[in-house]
Amino acid sequence: MTSSMDLPVPYGFATTASAYRYFMQKTGLNDKVSALLNDIKDYENSDELHKACTQIRDLIVGAKMPDDLAADIKKAYADLSEKMGQENPFVAIRSSATAEDLPDASFAGQQESYLNIKGADDVVDRVQRCYSSLFTDRATYYRYKQQFPYDKVALSAAVQMMVFSKASGIMFSVDVSNGDDSKIVIDGIRGLGEYIVLGKVTPNHFVIDKKSLKIVDKNVVKQTIQLMRVADGGTVEKAVPEELQDKQVITDEQVTELAGYAKKIEEHYGCYMDMEYALDVNTNRLWIVQARPETFWSQKKKENDSDTDSGDDNVVAESDAKAVVRGLPASPGVASGVVHVIDDPKDIDQFKKGEILVTLMTSPDWVPAMKKAAAIVTNNGGMTCHAAIVSREMQIPCIVGTGSKGEAATDAMKDGDVVTVDAKNGIVYSGKVEALLKTPGSGNQAGGQVVAAETFAPTATGVMMNLGDPDLADKYSTLPADGIGLMREEFIWTSYIHEHPLYLIEQGHPEKVVDMLADGVSKVARAMAPRPVVLRLSDFKSSEYRNLKGGEKFEPNEPADLLGWRGASRYYDPKYINAFKLELEAVKKVRNDFGLKNLNVMIPFVRKVEEAQKITEIMKNQGLVRSADFKVYMMAEIPSNIILADKFNEFIDGYSIGSNDLTMLLLGCDRNNDTVSPLFDERNLAVKRAIRHLIKTAHKDGKTVSICGQAPSEFPDFTNFLIQSGIDYVSVNPDMVKETKRNVAHFEQRIMLDKATGNGLQDPTDYEW
Repeated sequence: MTSSMDLPVPYGFATTASAYRYFMQKTGLNDKVSALLNDIKDYENSDELHKACTQIRDLIVGAKMPDDLAADIKKAYADLSEKMGQENPFVAIRSSATAEDLPDASFAGQQESYLNIKGADDVVDRVQRCYSSLFTDRATYYRYKQQFPYDKVALSAAVQMMVFSKASGIMFSVDVSNGDDSKIVIDGIRGLGEYIVLGKVTPNHFVIDKKSLKIVDKNVVKQTIQLMRVADGGTVEKAVPEELQDKQVITDEQVTELAGYAKKIEEHYGCYMDMEYALDVNTNRLWIVQARPETFWSQKKKENDSDTDSGDDNVVAESDAKAVVRGLPASPGVASGVVHVIDDPKDIDQFKKGEILVTLMTSPDWVPAMKKAAAIVTNNGGMTCHAAIVSREMQIPCIVGTGSKGEAATDAMKDGDVVTVDAKNGIVYSGKVEALLKTPGSGNQAGGQVVAAETFAPTATGVMMNLGDPDLADKYSTLPADGIGLMREEFIWTSYIHEHPLYLIEQGHPEKVVDMLADGVSKVARAMAPRPVVLRLSDFKSSEYRNLKGGEKFEPNEPADLLGWRGASRYYDPKYINAFKLELEAVKKVRNDFGLKNLNVMIPFVRKVEEAQKITEIMKNQGLVRSADFKVYMMAEIPSNIILADKFNEFIDGYSIGSNDLTMLLLGCDRNNDTVSPLFDERNLAVKRAIRHLIKTAHKDGKTVSICGQAPSEFPDFTNFLIQSGIDYVSVNPDMVKETKRNVAHFEQRIMLDKATGNGLQDPTDYEW
């Protein structure tokens, strides 16, 4: 790119693949690595894989770099210093495996990069660490799945002059959301580019017409943090100055300049390209720091170019549409797109916007991929599984439990298939069924049609909203909800923080927990103010915590973690209490520093009355005291919460019924088990009697009762039962707020009319114990 294209590329040098092979041969590591890899009996066993890969990386990092290779690297670094006229210049060291950027295989992001490195010895050390990163867990697993023998893959380390970025980002010479190669897309963030790769900052997004180089669409979002270089080496996270947080990170002129480079690079290489850029803080000059073939759409184009038929063969008439799989319609809507099958969360970084996510089942650490999906289809799960709940909240079409309806989705579909997901009826069709996509009401938007202004009758029973993703707060704040009845804190961990709280404490960065939690929570509290927001404090299970960076060290292996170390039992545990205190500090920051007094909290999975007492005491000691403007609620999801409600009343202001877990524990029925899913029913008399008892017992002491489970969203008759029982609030998913608001008004009016006339059907069911 520097010699024949005259593009702005930072000077540098690269170690060769041969140098890597020489290192492995001279240090005698090949046989040791081969033996450790051969000893892995099950690559699907994450603990076994992690143990072997850790041993391999330790061997490589601990080996002595051959003197002649170390001398060559230091000589190249000295030559770079002389060329730049700088003594010991700062450099970035990037890894590139020999198979990494082939059009039919993407190892992108699997190996390490090191930024702001200075000095010959440190450069040699980081090159050696790049070598070791060829054996990260996910890189090793990916090669195994792609059937690349480890000894056929080598690694080059590119050493480039460090661009001290005030902005950086990624650009593609094709719109990766839909394959439109008449467009160029550019994403940008403030500071160094690592945070865009990690997904810690949502980038500004620009779409440019490739022919005219005019910007045809842009989306500028608020950015509050950035990764910056430290003067003496290394990097540090800093806050973006408040006056810049809402501003565009690069100018329109710079966007156009970058688009021109992207177009030129694509023409040179003759394929769609994936590129990275940086904007220098000192010179305000744009630099191209990486370019590689884009894999997915390049491959699709190759397949399409070899097809002699004209037109879009994927479009099928509704009468010719063939069902691929069937499942439970968990979140309504219709969408079409390209299938991307993901078997393991290690691979979610390969998922692209607009694809159809097909997998076994999702968990909280899948949320970043789920947010990009056009639709989601899973093998397992029922109407209360993670995929179903999150999809409904994000209004993404979703079908779950296909394995219980016949052939499982991951067996019936493969990468690259074009399908239409009819999540209203629980059917996936082969091809693009345009007639279904055009059906009124098939999508989640109004489609530009003019609708009459909506009015909603006031109700005595509050209608609240469930919300986890802070990025959706502004979108849903205009709904006629009386507040947020359930904000799931786990969304912020999986979408923004990504690291285990105890790991961050160990690394000396507890402030990241406080700052990022406070930032996410405040988005929701600010959007909903003055309406109340109830934040449910963290309720990860141990397996979910293990998936956060550094989590393996602190989390036990629990075979039944739904009933394990979760919720309240963590908060007072000496092993975890310091992490819990960081959550409380974040709550204080939102309430005191940001002045958002509409924020309240809820404690999940409280097994014993003594736990409620211990936790409220910890909160009090941390400066969070129950008062008229600060409420502490408790999830009612365990039979003991119902039976001992008169005792729990002393320590809390109210309850929120988690009907999913409560039903599971009352009926002894695992809510994530497809085999017994027909037995799972929140409308069972045992559940209704428990709820009726809780409401009566809570009201005796002036405590409120809400429900945040799925039942009111699914069953209007259940909502009627709740209102008849005197519940104070129902909290539903965003897509059900308006309908529930109308249902509640109707049921309340029916009660008043029946009371006045003495008419109306009487429910003969005995709800007493």
